[in-house]
Amino acid sequence: MTAEGFLEGRRLQLARGVLLQCIMGGYPPSRFYGSDDGDLALVADPKQVHRLPWSQQPRALAICDADELTGESSRLSTRGQLKAVVARYAALGLAPVVATELEFFVFAPNPDPTQPFQPPMGLDGRREDGHSAFSVSSNNGLRPFFSEVYACMAALGLPRDTFMHEMGVSQFEINLLHGDPLLLADQTFLFKHLLKEVALKHGLTVVCMAKPLAHTPGSSMHIHQSVVEADSGRNVFSDEAGEPTAAFRHFIGGQQACLADFTALFAPNVNSYQRLCHPFASPNNACWSHDNRSAGLRIPASSPVARRVENRLPGADANPYLAIAASLAAGLYGIEHRLEPSAAIQGEFEVPDNLSLPCTLHAALERLKRSHLAKELFGTEFIEGYIASKTLELTSFFDEITPWERRVLAAQA
Repeated sequence: MTAEGFLEGRRLQLARGVLLQCIMGGYPPSRFYGSDDGDLALVADPKQVHRLPWSQQPRALAICDADELTGESSRLSTRGQLKAVVARYAALGLAPVVATELEFFVFAPNPDPTQPFQPPMGLDGRREDGHSAFSVSSNNGLRPFFSEVYACMAALGLPRDTFMHEMGVSQFEINLLHGDPLLLADQTFLFKHLLKEVALKHGLTVVCMAKPLAHTPGSSMHIHQSVVEADSGRNVFSDEAGEPTAAFRHFIGGQQACLADFTALFAPNVNSYQRLCHPFASPNNACWSHDNRSAGLRIPASSPVARRVENRLPGADANPYLAIAASLAAGLYGIEHRLEPSAAIQGEFEVPDNLSLPCTLHAALERLKRSHLAKELFGTEFIEGYIASKTLELTSFFDEITPWERRVLAAQA
């Protein structure tokens, strides 16, 4: 839209079906979004209009809500779903607080998708080989890229906590500062968009796939969650003596009760489950623990005022609005129904059957399809539309034969 049209308040409309467009570009049958495929209104959030600092031509980006023409939020909108979850907390005098940790890879250009990703050529003429976790070295030659990333974050008002080299080859992580869930979802979305745009300027490729490299840790989007009293700001997970509260236990109990049903919302792609197969730091379970990274729900070491629950299931490929909405909805469900969690686990452990999660996209979609709870919390229209779109993607994946199959199975009798 032209700047003049935007400033005049001209309404931008969008076909409802676009909210269910799959990642290959196709659409599920129109019955999932209305046979007429009528319009939605894109309503800009005035707090989320940003001049794009990396663009040579003056451009701005406005994050919008997708609303029905009658004014209410579209049930197909993931941003609208998150706003609805936050409103359910507010009705109880509560406010959730979240922070996201986003991991990503920086690669050399990859024009041939049949070839593996490679790290950029370093200043020493070599490519990183995977021994740089938490390194302060700059021989990878990425300092100009990250300098512009930092500058663009500041221009967009994206405060960062820590930035580090992660475990994987040319893998990095940013921790965004905790705050309002909708704000953090917006910031996570903006940051991922920023990363890709700045990388292109520097002749690089940023990849937020859950598992872009074999034999290498995948990329997560851990969600840290706490709940405060809306009027006082007191963390309801800790009592006056600094001890865990019943609300804290119930929040964990709700997460455990919902994670299996909601796995497809946290792990939305075929590749998501490649990450979850890794035995360390990508746990595919609903166990909880104090500071154990093998548990899907980790309680980080912290002071009572900062007591929180870390959901380690979502990957970097997850939709931040939907993942945060699903995680917070699960916790609220536990608080409302006073659900008690299992016993905490520590050290090496075996995952009980009732706390294991789906390990393929097909299994996760089948679990979501059977979930009355998901339809209760997010609406039948959204859940059925989401499943229809993701089923198209899964079918497209099964339409291809992988190099592994040709390499290993072709010679079999």
